Amino acid sequence: MSEDQTAAPCCGTAQAAEQASACCDPGAKTAAATAGASCCGPSNVSATDDDTAAAQTAEAARRVDGPHPIVVIGAGPVGLAAAAHLHERGLPFTVLEAGPSAGAAVAEWGHVRLFSPWRYNVDHAARRLLEAAGWADPDPDVLPTGADLVEAYLQPLAKLPQLAPHVRYDAPVSAIGRVGVDRVKTAGRENAPFVVRLATGQDVLAAAVIDASGTWRTPNVLGANGLPAHGETDPQTATLINGALPDVLGADRDRFAGRHTVVVGAGHSAANTLLALAELVEQEPGTTITWATRGGSIDRAIGGGDADALPGRGALGTGIKLLVDTDRVQLVTGFAVHAVTTVNGHAELTAADGRTLTADRIVAATGFRPDHTIAAELRLDLDPALGCTRTLAPLIDPNEHSCGTVRPHGVDELTQPEPGYFAVGMKSYGRAPTFLMATGYEQVRSITAALAGDWTAARDVQLDLPETGVCSATQGYKALLDDATARYGLAPDIPNQLISAALRHLPTAGTVAAATRAAADELGIDPDIALQLAALAGNQFDTTSQDTADAGLPRAELGLVTVSSGGGCCG
Repeated sequence: MSEDQTAAPCCGTAQAAEQASACCDPGAKTAAATAGASCCGPSNVSATDDDTAAAQTAEAARRVDGPHPIVVIGAGPVGLAAAAHLHERGLPFTVLEAGPSAGAAVAEWGHVRLFSPWRYNVDHAARRLLEAAGWADPDPDVLPTGADLVEAYLQPLAKLPQLAPHVRYDAPVSAIGRVGVDRVKTAGRENAPFVVRLATGQDVLAAAVIDASGTWRTPNVLGANGLPAHGETDPQTATLINGALPDVLGADRDRFAGRHTVVVGAGHSAANTLLALAELVEQEPGTTITWATRGGSIDRAIGGGDADALPGRGALGTGIKLLVDTDRVQLVTGFAVHAVTTVNGHAELTAADGRTLTADRIVAATGFRPDHTIAAELRLDLDPALGCTRTLAPLIDPNEHSCGTVRPHGVDELTQPEPGYFAVGMKSYGRAPTFLMATGYEQVRSITAALAGDWTAARDVQLDLPETGVCSATQGYKALLDDATARYGLAPDIPNQLISAALRHLPTAGTVAAATRAAADELGIDPDIALQLAALAGNQFDTTSQDTADAGLPRAELGLVTVSSGGGCCG
C-alpha cells in the first residue's frame, strides 16, 4: 500500500474503510478497529470480542510495508516454511539461524526415523519453490530419517535463490525488544519496530517476528518436580547424562556398548532409545538396560492398543512390554528422581522415596520445554501450565488431548498481546508433546497470510492428514523393523514370516515371548534376535481375528481425512 494510504483517515464507517482496503491515521484506525474494521486489508469476519487481537495483528501487517523485514528465528522445517510463504506473499524477510547450516538442530537427531512419510513433511509453499527449480521429489510414502529431511529437503530449500540471500547462519538471537520502549511503556508501542539482538551484540530491526527456534536446546530436567535433580547440573555428573535420542547404534555407540544405561522417561523418545539399546545388547556383551518411569505403572506408556487415542502409543507399548517381559529391559516404576551424584565414576540416581539406581550412563528422555527468555521484554500472555498462548492451551493440553484430538489452528490462536510477535512450531506448544510438523506448516501459512492482510486465507485453517494420524507408530516401527532386519543381515521377508509363525504358536505357547522363541526355532533364527524383531513388530500381536493374525497384518490401516478448523487433527 502507498504512503498516502497509510496517512489517510478512515473512509467514513468501518464497513466503508473495510471495502476500500483503507488504512487510517492512528486515532481513526483505533476507532475503526474497535468498530470491526481491519483497516489494512479485507476481512469478512464480523466484529467479535476476538477482533481486538486481530486488529493488533493487522497493525503488524501495516508495518510490513515499512523499511524493515519480518524476522524469522530458526532455519528448521517450520522456519524455512515461513520464509517460503513470506516470499510467495511478497513480504521482505530475514531468517536468523543459530547453527552453521539449515536444519542444524534436526541434524543432531539425524539417525532417528520419522513416523510420518515424506508427503506430510514438505510444506506446500516450499514444495512449489523447489519443484519450480527442478527438485526431485522424494517418494511420498517413504519415511525419512532426520538426516534425510535435512539433506533432501531443508538444505536444497535454503539454497534456493529466493531464500538463500535472506538466511543468516551462526546468528543466535539473545533478546527481542522494541525500539525506544521497554515492556512497561504503552504509548507508541505498536508503531515501534522490533529490535532483534544477536549474541554478537548486533541489532536487527524487524516489522514482525516469527519465532521458530524450537525446543531442542531446552530439554526437560531429570528432577520429577520440574526442577533439576540435586547434583544434575554438577559438571562431573553432567558428563554421564545424555539428552533424548542419542545415536546408540551409531555415533554414540561407544558410550553405551558394554555398559549399564538407565533410561528415564515414558514417551516415544524413551521407547526409541530402549529399542536401540535392546539391539545393542545383542551386539555388545555386557550391555544392560534399566527403564525408570515416574509413574507407578507403564500403562500410560504402553497405551490401549486400538482403543488408545494415540494409536502409535499402543503399537509402541506392545513392543516395549515384550522387552520388559523377557527381562531384556529391567523396569523400575514410581522412580521420581530427586538427586544424581557421581560415585567412583558411576552415576547414582536417588528417588524421592530413597531408592537408588547405579548406572554408567543416563539418558534423560523427559521431553522438552520452551525458553521464552529472549522475549522477556515483550508482552506475552502465556498459559501458566504449558507456556503457550492461553487460547491454544486448552486445545493441546496433554492431560486432555493426544495429537489425534488437536484441531488445526493459526494466527488467532497464536496471537500475543505483543502485536506482530508469534512463537510457532514446537515452541508454540510449550510443554505439550503433541506437536506435529504439518501443524507447524499450517501455523506459518496462516500467520503470513495475516501479515499480508489476507484474513480470509489466514482463518481458513485446514490439514489433510491420515485418519489414524501421522503420529501413528504403525508405519514408523515397520520402517525401524526393516532397518533392524538389514543390520542383522536377514532377508526382508523374515519379519513377516517370524510374526506369522509366532501368531500360530501363540495359542499353545501362552505368551508372546514363548511364541516368538518357538517361531525362531522353526525358522532357524537366533531367538534373541527374533525377540528384538518381535519388539519392533509388537503391534502385530494385537490382532482381532485369526485371519488378520495369519496374514501378519497390523490391526489398523491408514486412511485419509480432511480436517478443517472445527475438527481434530493428527499429522
